[in-house]
Amino acid sequence: MSETAVKTGMRKSTPKIPESGRMRRIIKNRAIYLMILPGFLYFLIFKYIPMSGLIIAFQEYQAYLGVTGSPWVGLKHFERLFTEPMFFTILGNTLLLFFLNLAFYFPVPIILALMLNEVRREVFKRFIQTLVYIPHFMSWVIIVSISFVMLSMDRGIINELMVMAGFDKINFLMSSDWFRPMYVMQVIWREAGWGTIIYLAAMAAIDPGLYEASRMDGASRFRQMWHITLPSIRSVIVVLLILKIGDVLELGFEHIYLLLNSMNRDVAEIFDTYVYTAGLKQGQFSFSTAVGFFKSLIGLILVMLANKLAKKAGEEGIY
Repeated sequence: MSETAVKTGMRKSTPKIPESGRMRRIIKNRAIYLMILPGFLYFLIFKYIPMSGLIIAFQEYQAYLGVTGSPWVGLKHFERLFTEPMFFTILGNTLLLFFLNLAFYFPVPIILALMLNEVRREVFKRFIQTLVYIPHFMSWVIIVSISFVMLSMDRGIINELMVMAGFDKINFLMSSDWFRPMYVMQVIWREAGWGTIIYLAAMAAIDPGLYEASRMDGASRFRQMWHITLPSIRSVIVVLLILKIGDVLELGFEHIYLLLNSMNRDVAEIFDTYVYTAGLKQGQFSFSTAVGFFKSLIGLILVMLANKLAKKAGEEGIY
């Protein structure tokens, strides 16, 4: 047997060195794990560790006694929450604002992404994307301040235009009737552009051959969008919808609080502002924690139900 054949046989018969386990894989993919680390630490420090503080929802927490020394009261704070005269008003306001967001805001990023996807001039497309992304990087203080300047009774541009058109001025900022439309419009203005990012990324992964085949069959741009683009991003839409449903009682404190005043409180008071008033202003830490725990529990239940329904409908869901 020749020397070359002997060497070839030795190479074939030499067993492959097995992986030494999980630690070797981690070292091999250390760059990926380093990228994950900041996000992992964020959720660990600001989301999971603070969950230990939920225990005070079942105590009459007193700062000088601490968590271990405060007396246990069981479900007393939850009973108080459900028997509060304001509970059903706050629940109704929160749910109504959520469903308005779901009905009017949620479809806007999808429509905007579909429109941007149809733009063929790349320079113009990037310009529009930048334009609609900018409001996301402004704080709610700036967004509400700009709205205040535009909608105020004293020289607000909207009211000035209405007067020029022959209409009476409207006190948008102090009106209960205009609070909800104003809130939804501000959410759309700030978040719609940013919400298109995931949808545009999903559209970029669609096989171009599908569009070429449809064009050969004579399909119009609208038909391509309806029969190719939308079905291809359906799973992404379902996942984001499930996550959105989980935030049913989480509308954001800062935005609502900046719009809240004595004239619109009956339609603007939600759980987030109620927790702030009861917890920080009045020092009822145990009660405000119970309210927050109730919100989180409802969100978890709704996410699980929505995920189950999505799977029954043939979608992947989030887990």
